[in-house]
Amino acid sequence: MRDTLVLNASFEPLSTVTLNRAVVLVLQDKAVVEAAHPELRMRGADVDIPAPRVIRLCRYVRVPFRRQAPWSRRGVLVRDRHRCAYCGRRATTVDHVLPRAQGGQDTWLNTVAACAEDNHRKAARTPEEAGMTLLKEPFEPTPADAMLLALGRDDFDALPEWLARDAA
Repeated sequence: MRDTLVLNASFEPLSTVTLNRAVVLVLQDKAVVEAAHPELRMRGADVDIPAPRVIRLCRYVRVPFRRQAPWSRRGVLVRDRHRCAYCGRRATTVDHVLPRAQGGQDTWLNTVAACAEDNHRKAARTPEEAGMTLLKEPFEPTPADAMLLALGRDDFDALPEWLARDAA
């Protein structure tokens, strides 16, 4: 499923939504397409529009300030680009650096993406106890970083130049 970036009426990034939700917002005249997939179109009985990559809301939405991106398993996998923090292969699970059995929490700085094999091999031990090293230290993304990471680096070319420059 492709995600679509949603911009506020003021061009500030707000969130990402599914492609289907983006099309609904455009068809309801609640948003306009700022950038579209070059070869992908959404077709129906009475509709034929380019599939949106970036949409902008027609009305400004006031959003409360958020200091931190909310932690989620999906967020960790996206932040680490679905790459195992121990071997670099495709990651499908989330591992706690300090295991929950030892008091580890679900936080950005204590979780990394991991392949099932390395997650099982590490088990309820720290990387040091398991003789494993992290290829990359976990970090806490800003809310804007988390949203743009969810789009994937390949989609940065679809963003307005001023936004893509800040995201890269």
